[in-house]
Amino acid sequence: MDSFSTLIRTASHEQHVEAETSTFMSDLLGGRLGVDAYARYTEQLWFVYEALESGAQGLTSDPVAGPFIQPELFRLPSLERDLAHMRGPDWHSTLTALPATRAYADRVAECARTWPSGYVAHHYTRYLGDLSGGQIIRGKAEKTWGFERKGDGVRFYVFEDISNPAAFKRGYRELLDAVPADDLEKQRIVTECKRAFALNTDVFRALGEEFPLSA
Repeated sequence: MDSFSTLIRTASHEQHVEAETSTFMSDLLGGRLGVDAYARYTEQLWFVYEALESGAQGLTSDPVAGPFIQPELFRLPSLERDLAHMRGPDWHSTLTALPATRAYADRVAECARTWPSGYVAHHYTRYLGDLSGGQIIRGKAEKTWGFERKGDGVRFYVFEDISNPAAFKRGYRELLDAVPADDLEKQRIVTECKRAFALNTDVFRALGEEFPLSA
């Protein structure tokens, strides 16, 4: 029988591909969009991570979610440095969430408040994605818009406190495999993972409408 971490990975594979191959992401990574589109995307990330990380505080002693709350993953300080770099010191006053982003952040916050297992689903889809595919985005952003390597503008993708990402991801998958949940609850976590990817794809779709390539 497959381990739970394998189950999650394979079950959400389709949605994962859909999110990665969204038109907006393809255009962004293909260098067809300006730095403004990248900054707007970074703004949307702020709302999602604000929900993830402000919700984390109340979950540290939870038997299911607690082991996943690891400060070395936290992204908000890095996101805020990136936004200050791209949008200036008053970045916070001009910050707006797309309706799709609001729906995504609200769902994360709801899980943090009412359903720790669901919170784990969102934690997994975000942070493991950042440690993996996020590194491709960082490289492209440095090359396309001239950000300093691992500097302001791409700090979100730089995990200063994780020296060995491969080992960290291995440890994370072991935590997933050890989640104290029965099969029914695990199935619900998998379903929430799929929902997380779908919510993420909705954000990409909305960004694509905001930054259409002139046909």
